[in-house]
Amino acid sequence: MKKQEVSGDIVRGKVIIEDDFQKAQYLNSRSFFGEVKGGKNPRLELSLFEALYLKEDEKLSVKKNSKKISVKAFIEKAEKVIDDFYSKYCVFKDLRTRGYILKTALKFGADFRVYDKGVKPGKKHARWLLYCADENEKMTWKQFSAMNRVSHSTKKALLVGIVDSEGDVTYYEINWIRP
Repeated sequence: MKKQEVSGDIVRGKVIIEDDFQKAQYLNSRSFFGEVKGGKNPRLELSLFEALYLKEDEKLSVKKNSKKISVKAFIEKAEKVIDDFYSKYCVFKDLRTRGYILKTALKFGADFRVYDKGVKPGKKHARWLLYCADENEKMTWKQFSAMNRVSHSTKKALLVGIVDSEGDVTYYEINWIRP
């Protein structure tokens, strides 16, 4: 499909696409962006990470109070809603560009659920729980243990994405082993 920009509104930490729903549905059905909600009046709800990714790819324009906003203004708004938004976005963008599907993982206390390439969310479970961190961020063993236990109890591997000062990401996969 040729790049075709759809328009959405930033509302309470999400980007909602209602008017261009038919075009937006393509983003969901083919590339697994967002969640379809609303029954009789369907809409596509995108996470702020998904929205920025599509905005940078010129597939989405975002409005606030009926006015289009720039990428810079979008990031500023997202930073007010999500701690370390841009650092987490670097990880999201890197993995999404490599063909993985990422969905939020707030109920697991993680940043994202990561699905293997080609896996449709909802049809199979995510392979990893992903936690994003800045290279200068400190973590205690208790925090690390908690992340590892949640991943293990949900039958997912723990993936940690560390973002350096240039925005490059290094990944560490942590698994339980039995001696």
